[in-house]
Parts: sequence; C-alpha cells; structure tokens
Amino acid sequence: MTSVLYDVPGPRARRRNVILGVVGLLIGLGVIGFIVYRFAVTGQFSARLWRTFAYPQVQSAFLDAALNTLRAFALASVLSVALGLVLAVGRLSDRRWISRPVGWITELFRAVPVLLLMGVVYYGLPSIGVQGITPYLAVVVGLTLYNGSVLAEVFRAGMQAIPRGQVEAGYAIGLRKSQVTSIVLLPQAVRLMLPVIISQLVVVMKDTALGFIVTYNEILFYAKYLGSQGQLGSPIIPAAIVAAVLYIGMCLILSGVAKLLEWRLNRSGRTGNTRAPARVPAGDGAAV
Repeated sequence: MTSVLYDVPGPRARRRNVILGVVGLLIGLGVIGFIVYRFAVTGQFSARLWRTFAYPQVQSAFLDAALNTLRAFALASVLSVALGLVLAVGRLSDRRWISRPVGWITELFRAVPVLLLMGVVYYGLPSIGVQGITPYLAVVVGLTLYNGSVLAEVFRAGMQAIPRGQVEAGYAIGLRKSQVTSIVLLPQAVRLMLPVIISQLVVVMKDTALGFIVTYNEILFYAKYLGSQGQLGSPIIPAAIVAAVLYIGMCLILSGVAKLLEWRLNRSGRTGNTRAPARVPAGDGAAV
C-alpha cells in the first residue's frame, strides 16, 4: 500500500539521501562546535561567571521566576482552550449574526502579535482609565486572546473533519445541534486534534517569555536582570543558557504528559471499539 502512495527510492536515491544526511549532520555539528568555541574563547565557561548560580538567593529567584512562568502558562492555557471552544462553536453556528462577528474576532486576534496584545493591555488600557492592570494579567490576557483564536481554528477543523454521517445519525435519534456538538463532535475533534492542541500549548509556555516586556517576573525577565549585574561579571550568556535549560525542561515535561494522555485516549478508544457484541438470543426468525 505504501508503494502506491509514493515512489520507493532506488539504490542511487538512498545513497544520495545518506550523503545529504551526513553532510547536514556535519554542518550542524560544525555550527554547534563554532558556537561552543566562541563561548570558550570569550570566557563564558569561566568559573567566575558560573559561580553566580551557586548562590542560594539566585537559585531561589530562578525558582520563583519558573513558578511565575508556570502560573501564567496554566491560567492562559485553560482560558485559551475555553475561548477556542467558544469561538469554534460560534463560527460554526447557522446564524450568520453569530458566525460572522465571531469569524472577524478570530481573524483579528490571530493577526495581532502576542507582544502587541500584552503591550496594549498593560500600557494602553490604563491610559483610557482602566486601572488594576498587573503584569501577570497583561501576560495572561495577551496569551489567551492570541492562542484562543488559533485553537478556535484547530477545533473548527477537527469538528469539520468528523464524517457527516455521524452528525446526521445524531439528528436522526432526536439530538439537538448543541447536543450533537457537545456529545458527538467535540470529543472526537479533541482526540483527533490533540497533537496540534499540545503543540499550541507548548507555544503558550514559550510565549510567556514575552512577559519581560511588561516587567512580568518570569524566567527571561530574571535572566536578563541577572545578566546585567556588573558586580557579578554580567553573566548574560550563562543566564541565558540556564533560562533555556529551564524552558526546554518544562516543554519536555509538557510533551511527555501530552504523549501519555494521547496514549491513554487511544488505548481507551481501542478498548471501547473491541468490546464483544451483545449476543442475540435464538428464536423465531432470529439469526444465531
């Protein structure tokens, strides 16, 4: 079956692919080696710069920054998923006075950069009399508006990918459209689009780094502050490396949890589909 979908590479093509792969690997290793060499030459690996991270106060501050990052990510993720579901359902509405404005809102927030949304919330709203805007609130609102509009398109695509026959079957047994959406479409759409949803949540976690523009004390904000301290030797590169390791670790943990969730959903789906059919008792005109 796979040979029908694409041409199987022959010996020359396989040899060429191997050569290109080796060349690409060597180029990548060369770039990494050059970067490490420049770091070593400029003293970025010296004990004087890295000694800063042995101080308990610095470690505690990095931990607090990581917790602030997780706080913003957790709330923005929940609100983004909720907003995405609402916008997706609204855009699929049969009433044009609902679907049209929802579509405009979705396209608007998808087109505006996250950084601009955060800046408008934090710096713009107070200028028109809206008080009480904190950096945390600005980060969460900016992330929610952008990622919620992106997830709206993800959910909409997932629901439209469900075979039409399942929707018609739901209507045939007397379900209303809201029931068909919540019972038939949404559960399957979420399972179908789960990898894309998790990828977007990883984007949410990484985009929390933009909060340093609105002075939100997350990982990048503290790394930038620490790197500007002249009395510590201005360890900007070591601080950036530590921040990158923290971001990578949190994203890997999130991806691992997502894969575990996807595996459990697939396993439960297979279990549900392989249940033995109910036996039909033999009788007059009944098939055994």
